[in-house]
Amino acid sequence: MAKTKSPKRKLKSVTSEPVVSQANQSSPMAEKPKMAQIEQSTATATTYPRDLFERWVLFLDTLRERADNMIEHQRRGMPPLLDFKYETLLDARHFDRPANYALLRITEIGDDCWDDCVDMAKPPVIVVDPRAGHGPGIGGFKRDSEVGIAMHEGHPVYFVVFFPEPEQGQTLADVHHALRRFVEEIAKRHPDHPPILYGNCQAGWAITLLAADCQGLSGPIVLNGSPLSYWAGEAGTNPMRMMGGLAGGNWAAHMTADLGDGRFDGAWLAQNFENLQPEKAIWDKYAHLLSHIDDERERFLEFERWWNGFYTLSREEILAITENLFIGNKLETGEMRVCDGCTADLRRIQNPIVIFASEGDNITPPTQALGWIPKVYADTDALKAAGQRIVYLINPHVGHLGIFVSASVARLEHRAILESLDEIETLEPGLYEMKIDNPTGDPDCEKPAYSVSFEPREVSEIGEVHPEDALRNVAQVSRTGEAAYDLFLGPWIRAITTPQSAEALRAMHPMRWTRLMFSARYNPWMGVVQAMADSIRPDRAPLPDDDPQLKAEREAIERIGASLGAMRVARDHAIAVLFKALYAPGAGFVNQAKE
Repeated sequence: MAKTKSPKRKLKSVTSEPVVSQANQSSPMAEKPKMAQIEQSTATATTYPRDLFERWVLFLDTLRERADNMIEHQRRGMPPLLDFKYETLLDARHFDRPANYALLRITEIGDDCWDDCVDMAKPPVIVVDPRAGHGPGIGGFKRDSEVGIAMHEGHPVYFVVFFPEPEQGQTLADVHHALRRFVEEIAKRHPDHPPILYGNCQAGWAITLLAADCQGLSGPIVLNGSPLSYWAGEAGTNPMRMMGGLAGGNWAAHMTADLGDGRFDGAWLAQNFENLQPEKAIWDKYAHLLSHIDDERERFLEFERWWNGFYTLSREEILAITENLFIGNKLETGEMRVCDGCTADLRRIQNPIVIFASEGDNITPPTQALGWIPKVYADTDALKAAGQRIVYLINPHVGHLGIFVSASVARLEHRAILESLDEIETLEPGLYEMKIDNPTGDPDCEKPAYSVSFEPREVSEIGEVHPEDALRNVAQVSRTGEAAYDLFLGPWIRAITTPQSAEALRAMHPMRWTRLMFSARYNPWMGVVQAMADSIRPDRAPLPDDDPQLKAEREAIERIGASLGAMRVARDHAIAVLFKALYAPGAGFVNQAKE
């Protein structure tokens, strides 16, 4: 299933000149090597500026192509970006309680169709992508992905997608019931095997709600980079959980949705992700593209197709998400109301849970992926008494998006999880850490070249860093601010907002115009850039990686990135200090809000 890389163009190496002895420097014959050295130095001095100019033109042309891809995707209605053929089985927009979700069946992978790939004796896999600003596809927008690995292993694969716009008045309960019906449909199609549910990022809490509601689930659930414990984290290192408090709580999301005529623009969520590490979002990503334009262009465009497709949520959905999860943390405490007569309780979950997190994930750090366990189960004995099996796997370095889009992660960790689910279901109740021993370091190796073990762990080993008093104060301030906004300011904003004003605000969002400004549709000069790029590509001869000036350029890029990273660390520290001053027990701001 691994992609074959196209061969790189062979680069010319720069040969060194022979050393001329001191005795020969005065002879006429010695002048020729010396002149050759001077000519070569002059050629090198002129070659680097030319290479930089060519790379700059190709860089701008790549941004132009990204903008055109974004426009074309919008014209097509922003369909799911899947690298697989599929058919639609159920469309929840036509349910009695409509929701903008649909259930797909993956029918072909490359040249192989369902009958060639699928072993019906294996349990079906349902992949649910996150609805957190972007569109669906992260679990399958390239061959080496969760979908691709599951198909490669012979599992019937189904994919849950959603559409750009929510249904009128759509609620989390509507989405919940749609997902429930999808799972029931797959269970009917495969009565001998309960489905395996994959929840990516925010989709993790959605399928956890299915397992924790009054009906429950029967098959294993795999949570990839999924936050369930929203108050967990270390002070100064996970600033996202503090930003809601600095914004004053839920009212900011409410006002944004009101200005969007009842729709919350997903571009705001994407911008929040980029603000977490601006040195990577605004510098490293583009600087790396510029310095490696000959190798990185296709990979950059492939990812940006997904990253720049912004979907919306209804006002009811974003308010329920922020109030119950990010600010209220009600899923962990068992206070989240799913629908009339049913409240989610994580203690109800009986099916095995596999949690995949990473130390390099600053959006869902391991503490937020695992911190709910000691809150739900007082100790390991309580977990065993509940008959539950929880297995967690920690990657040491991959970032949040790498959990879903990294080809090496898909070919090793996701494959190892899938191949080990039968063994996980036979484990005795308890908490286990999954260890993958891969001495070759090759993600494509097969068993027994790599091995998987499950090491028993104690619930107390997970630990917890919950500044709960401060975050409870945030929840209290949020409730007060939300009530004040909805009473005094909200009605006026809703009265003056129109579909046209909402669309204008969307168009002016920085996440859109900073991309679209490079399209020839908005910037006629980009047509000149495209023509220049087309003339450069046929005869393009990149400098070798060991060129001194190219190496100096890349070192300067790294230094600038490190400086921006240091500024971000200082910013995060300042956020932590300000948050503590505002919301720590006894803070004046909190006392005034309570009064």
